[in-house]
Amino acid sequence: MNFKEIIKSIENGIYQPIYFLNGENTYFIDKISEKILNSVLEESEKDFNETIFYGKDSTPEMILDVCKRYPVMSTYQLVVVKEAQHLSRSLSQFENYFKKPVISTILVFCFKGKKVDKRKSIGKLLSKNNFIFNFDPIKDYQLPDWVISCANENKVKLDSQATVLLAEFLGNNLSEIEKNIQKLKLLINGDETVNVEMVQKHIGFSKDYNLFELTDAIAAMNVQKAGFIAYHFGKNNKSHPIVVTIGHLYGFFTKLMKFHFYKDTMSDNQLSGKIGVHPFFLKQYKQASNFYSKTKLAQILSFLRHYDLMSKGVIVPNVSEEEILKEMIFKIMH
Repeated sequence: MNFKEIIKSIENGIYQPIYFLNGENTYFIDKISEKILNSVLEESEKDFNETIFYGKDSTPEMILDVCKRYPVMSTYQLVVVKEAQHLSRSLSQFENYFKKPVISTILVFCFKGKKVDKRKSIGKLLSKNNFIFNFDPIKDYQLPDWVISCANENKVKLDSQATVLLAEFLGNNLSEIEKNIQKLKLLINGDETVNVEMVQKHIGFSKDYNLFELTDAIAAMNVQKAGFIAYHFGKNNKSHPIVVTIGHLYGFFTKLMKFHFYKDTMSDNQLSGKIGVHPFFLKQYKQASNFYSKTKLAQILSFLRHYDLMSKGVIVPNVSEEEILKEMIFKIMH
């Protein structure tokens, strides 16, 4: 079962005796365990029938002792082991229980950040009985669809640009995406659709972009993303001094100019040696060469010298680094 199917089965009151939730997608693990905690028992049943362990502070013996008990005036008892990855070296001690679990006990393992090896006996046993659920991180290309799904669940309308912006701003942090969508919900009126301006105004960066991501965005002619990163750099100029940014871009565009001159006469290995980059990065230069001609590059290099002087107060005094960056990136990409 995938994430949605598990949630649906819990909502329908169809429970398994064991949920071994593992993988790097901790958001899905937290959501399922939270759903189980809120669904299986009534509040009046929890005092005697709900036990929460933490892997760091628990032993298999402690957990198994509780699992083998019977519920008190309830159909089920619930045992949740949070941070269960700390028990990875002692999972074999649960093997006999996994073979024959107590039907009236629902045991949930929140095994975060790693996966149980399905080639080993404990992994084979969990897989055979369909007790194990793997959750991988959402791929970058899947993020916009996930943002739309999360917005729909929270009854928030997003336009297409706002959707992409949230995915770009917040990256693969699903909890942060959900939290910020809920924040936007409080700020909109009725059926109002969230647009880019609202996201930029109310949602801050949680992701610390770097120079290489800026270069990637410029090379791919991703104007929106390059603008976001420039905005972020401008707001965090102590971490991202403009002089360093300009120097990095000057190096990139100088190499791209060399690429233009030698691309038709050299092999990839020769070309990477000539312009001074690892062969792996040649695809970035090939992509960028489609957007930036030799004439445009000469213009860009002139721009960079101009904005370098401006950042030092030589041409126009008292202009903020944020404004210089925004204008510079705009001129480079238009």
